[in-house]
Amino acid sequence: MVRSSDVTTTRAGGRHGKPWRAAGAVVVVTLAMIGAGMIGASLKTTPSPRPPQPLAQAGPEVTGPAVTGTDVPPVDGEPAADGDVPAGLARSAPTSIEIPKIGVNATIMSLGTNPDGTVQVPPLEQADQAGWYEPGASPGETGNAVIVGHVDSAKLGPAVFFDLGSLVPGDTITVRRADGKPVAFKVDSVKSYPKTSFPTELVYGPNDRPGLRVVTCGGQFDQAAKSYPDNVVVFATLAG
Repeated sequence: MVRSSDVTTTRAGGRHGKPWRAAGAVVVVTLAMIGAGMIGASLKTTPSPRPPQPLAQAGPEVTGPAVTGTDVPPVDGEPAADGDVPAGLARSAPTSIEIPKIGVNATIMSLGTNPDGTVQVPPLEQADQAGWYEPGASPGETGNAVIVGHVDSAKLGPAVFFDLGSLVPGDTITVRRADGKPVAFKVDSVKSYPKTSFPTELVYGPNDRPGLRVVTCGGQFDQAAKSYPDNVVVFATLAG
């Protein structure tokens, strides 16, 4: 569990659907849950501009038992040979994330779960910051490190990951860590999933190499439902 001084311990409100929920060692997430904390604080009188959307839309639903170890290949393509897998680093909390392609240079706070089991999200007053899911791997460790952020905010307008959907394979993401070691990731794919088909295992499940998952909301904001219908997920692998 994270320190209370690092995160908000309240449910997200306003332009949100249902909150995220964690269960046991692996976060069990439906897209309605994971999309909950990634949007704004209150209703706007005018519609927000639509965030850029990835080229790969509506990824397939991922179901079935959890995968383990070498059962997790890269998102696109064949698994790398053992000699091609970068060695994982020791655990260290991330401090900032840089995505030059979309002008992101944001600090990262540590997030955990609320007492009711919902996953914490960055406070809406700090929608320009990202959040790291601390119970998972840290960026650079073997496994999937998960970083989440708001797409927009009633107070700030476009938020930290508003342009996340415009990334393409080959783009770079750099995460700076508390141990002073920056780690660079190369984007493998960027996909949009409906909130009923979130790829839980690909995001929160195990990986035999250091991976990064960056998540926000996407699609056209639904004024009637007061939420976004999709999630944008960036899949990246530690650069060799």
